[in-house]
Amino acid sequence: MNKKKLIRIMALVLMLASVCTTAVFAAGEDGIDPMAGNPFYHSFWALVPPIIAIALALITKEVYSSLFIGIVVGGLLYSKFSFEGTLTHVFNDGIVASLADAYNVGILVFLVILGTMVAIMNKAGGSAAFGRWASTHIKTRIGAQLATIALGVLIFIDDYFNCLTVGSVMRPVTDKHNISRAKLAYLIDATAAPVCIIAPVSSWAAAVSGFVEEGNGLHLFIRAIPYNFYALLTIVMMLFLAVSNMDFGPMARHEDAAKNGDIFNGLKKASDAANEKTNEKGKVIDLVLPIIVLIVACVIGMIYSGGFFEGESFVNAFSNADASVGLMLGSAVTLVVTIIYFLLRRSLTFKDLMDCLPEGFKAMVPAILILTLAWTLKAMTDSLGAKEFVADFVMNRAANFQSLLPAIIFLIACFLSFATGTSWGTFGILIPITLSVFPLTNPLGVVCVSACMAGAVCGDHCSPISDTTIMASAGAQCDHVAHVSTQLPYALTVACVSAVTYVISGFIPKAYIVLPIGIVLMIGTLFVMKKVIGNKDIPVVEKIEEGLDLEEKK
Repeated sequence: MNKKKLIRIMALVLMLASVCTTAVFAAGEDGIDPMAGNPFYHSFWALVPPIIAIALALITKEVYSSLFIGIVVGGLLYSKFSFEGTLTHVFNDGIVASLADAYNVGILVFLVILGTMVAIMNKAGGSAAFGRWASTHIKTRIGAQLATIALGVLIFIDDYFNCLTVGSVMRPVTDKHNISRAKLAYLIDATAAPVCIIAPVSSWAAAVSGFVEEGNGLHLFIRAIPYNFYALLTIVMMLFLAVSNMDFGPMARHEDAAKNGDIFNGLKKASDAANEKTNEKGKVIDLVLPIIVLIVACVIGMIYSGGFFEGESFVNAFSNADASVGLMLGSAVTLVVTIIYFLLRRSLTFKDLMDCLPEGFKAMVPAILILTLAWTLKAMTDSLGAKEFVADFVMNRAANFQSLLPAIIFLIACFLSFATGTSWGTFGILIPITLSVFPLTNPLGVVCVSACMAGAVCGDHCSPISDTTIMASAGAQCDHVAHVSTQLPYALTVACVSAVTYVISGFIPKAYIVLPIGIVLMIGTLFVMKKVIGNKDIPVVEKIEEGLDLEEKK
């Protein structure tokens, strides 16, 4: 970051601090509820904090301060510019409450254990052994990308698990074939939420099922899969990009640099290079076995949290599962099994295994910090009534355009998920509203529910404050802002085609007709882009970015 940007950010922070200080006198000390007569509550102002955070992150390429400034703005609006109210709301109701939430703590424990397991598998030589095995079977860049996609599709249990596991397994393979970390992060992210949202046995299916009051949530989820155009077309696009060796936008620059040996495009940090020496006696089973145990243990943990061992059926148990509890318990059991396995194999000493605990925690610190700030920012938007504002907007305005409602819901879900960084929260807001407008007996009911899920995943895929996006960056060990900026043009391309497909589905709600049309539109769009980009040495987006870089250097 250059000095000019740093000065601007410091000036903004000082301005906010001065506003808080001067507002103490205006706010008074009457102890009135800050939401009583608050003009910012239940209005577009509720979406301003995440918009500011996202804009600052993309402009400054620094995510921590951007998120915190967005949080402070949310606290200011909530307290009506009271210094004391802002301070208590940001820290007590925001950061502390987010870290005290049982669900969030379970996710953090899961991440730390996953980080520890990755450290153990690396120290034992499992990742290196897999890299050696893959080098004899995966000969090309196309093969490495297809293998990454295949592994991402196979690990469909949970997006967090997907991001970190695929990243740790495929990093040595993609590095060997000079695939940029930004491209790896995109492949991880695009096979995380988009795959989980079309997998009936996943934490996402359980989450969606929980938002349907009729009790047939899983059945609805399965019926909605063929209409989840964004998820399905994202997979189509990934395969096309991998096979055709086509890239565009900022990603093309990262890939060009990677082909010349710089997989980080100049953004490599010292921590990324600090890899310890691996055990040369490691075997592929040292990587495969812990992953298999983790998948099985997480599934058992999910159905356990849903009451399977108390008499519930498998379907009902998975529908009622608590993803945080299931993943935490499953990963904890896997860690114990993994430690015992390596002790029996005598490939690592007990001290080596225990040393991996702080290593795994340290590896997850950046992701944990960003997640904490993202959860706090979501708490700020919730306290300002963002959900109610969007819900009223949909109920009062969108219902009048019945044939266009799938496309409208898709776009609204995209915006809400992008601004708040949560797709599950978007499900909870829009699915009940959608079902109240169109019951399941209406042909458009399933299409609209699927549009809600697809839009939520799309916004989640694009948002720099989304936990899945953060995990994809962590899994690929890629600069977070670089991942967001390179992925955004790809996600928006699929979003545009999906929106058009949902317009068609509003008039022809038949999956066997509309889905093939969407696939043809997606492939046709990519062929046109490939032809246009092929006639240019440097894409227009890259020329603009190069101009900005030159201006910064001046």
